[in-house]
Parts: sequence; C-alpha cells; structure tokens
Amino acid sequence: MTATLDRIRGALVGLKMPRALEALDHTMQKLEQGEISGIEALDALLSEEYATRETRRIDVALKTAKLMPIKTLEGFDFTFQPSLDRERIAALAQLDFIRRAEVVHFLGPPGTGKSHLATALGVAAVKAGKQVYRATLAELINALVKAEREGRLAEKIRFYARASLLIVDEIGYLPITQGGANLFFQLVNARYEKGAMILTSNRGFAEWGDVFGDPVVATALLDRLLHHAVVVQIEGASYHLRGHADLIPEHTRTNAPITPPPPPKRRGRPPKNGAASH
Repeated sequence: MTATLDRIRGALVGLKMPRALEALDHTMQKLEQGEISGIEALDALLSEEYATRETRRIDVALKTAKLMPIKTLEGFDFTFQPSLDRERIAALAQLDFIRRAEVVHFLGPPGTGKSHLATALGVAAVKAGKQVYRATLAELINALVKAEREGRLAEKIRFYARASLLIVDEIGYLPITQGGANLFFQLVNARYEKGAMILTSNRGFAEWGDVFGDPVVATALLDRLLHHAVVVQIEGASYHLRGHADLIPEHTRTNAPITPPPPPKRRGRPPKNGAASH
C-alpha cells in the first residue's frame, strides 16, 4: 500500500495536480475507514483539483478581461431600479446573445447601474469559458490611436476582435475626435455579425452625432450596432447618490427617458472592413 501511495503521489506531482496531492492523505483515511468507496475517493480527488484549477482560471481571466472589481447580478439592487425587467436581464445572463453575436445596449443616466450590469454579464461569460474584454470608450480609442501611430492598427483591431464578448463602457462621457470615431468604426466593423458586444451610454442614439463629432460616422456605427441589438433602457436616479437626493438639482433628479430611435434603414450589406467615409 505504501509503495502504491508513493506512485500515486509521484504521478500527481508529474501531472501537476497539487490540490489532489494535498487532499490525498485525508481522502485515503476516509477510504480506509469505509466512509467512501474507491470510486468516490477518485471523484473527490479529481473534484478538488478541478475546482482549484477552475478558480485559478476564472481569476486570471477576470483580471485579463479587466472585469475587476467583480460585479454580479446577485449584487445588483433591482428594487432601486424598478424600470428594469429582471427577467429580461436574467435571460441575457443565459448568454445566448453571445452565440448570436448580438449587441446589448444599456442606456440611462449616470449611476443607474449600466456598468454594473455590463460587468456582471461579462463575469458570467468568463465563468462560462468565454473570452471577454472590457474597456471604456476613451481607453479603447486611445489604444487604437496609439497603435495606428506605431503602425500596429490592424494587429490591435484583431486583438479586440478575438474576444467572444467586447464590453465598451461609458460612451458619451468624454468627447471623441473624428479620427478616434473612425478608428472605433473600424473595430465595430471588424466585429460586425462575428462577435457580441455590450455598450453602455448616458446618451440617446440621436445624440451620437455629437458624441462622436460626426453624424455620418455615428450613423454608420448605429447601422451596425443596431442591426442585431438588444436595447435596455434604465430610468431613475443615481444609486451612488441615493443618500444625497436633496443635494442634486431637480432637473438632474427627474431625468427624461433616453428613447432610442428605430434602427436606421439598411441599404445593402456593408463592407466588412474599412472606415466610414463621407
């Protein structure tokens, strides 16, 4: 028995299964005392190792995806945002929209939970084994501008296009130059009908011409981003400022809904690559 255990320990070391090695003695004690069967002992060892590896994989993937700190749907206060359809969000968490390469838009005033929901869906996707990447629109465009300047634009777009789910946060918070808008269009075009996206914005689609500094580019973006889209509008006050309502101007507290316009009429299939042009 001792020789057999030594061989098992050697095999676990060679297979790089440290958690199973750590649990071996305790599992063998339970086996010898008749508390578990041989097959249950094997299952226990493999389950311990698998759980440890899966935890490590998820932790690394969440950091790589820039989804830290972690947000979950369980941690979202739906009672504070009654305008949200909880069942609709739960349906999105099934992640079928990723398989269908759809675009999910979360629209609403600042502080209403858009980023929380986007991050939570990203976390769910990582746990399901999907490759995810998250960035604010400003971070994304800055990276694309830098890559273009260094002659690596195509490579950078391929990097962002590889993820099963790309989350673009905070659209409308900072002004975008026309050049930056064109670069973002190239990325959106590269992912069009190939990869899912989640976008969050405090601005209605009718304002995107102002957001991107060019109504033509904005229209081209919406042409792709609304073709296979799910639009979730969140109305209400800021969750972050819930304890300071008396300090917020009345016009801010009573935000008008951000009403999305109908998707633009499509005039034939757009080219797969290339920036929007006037």
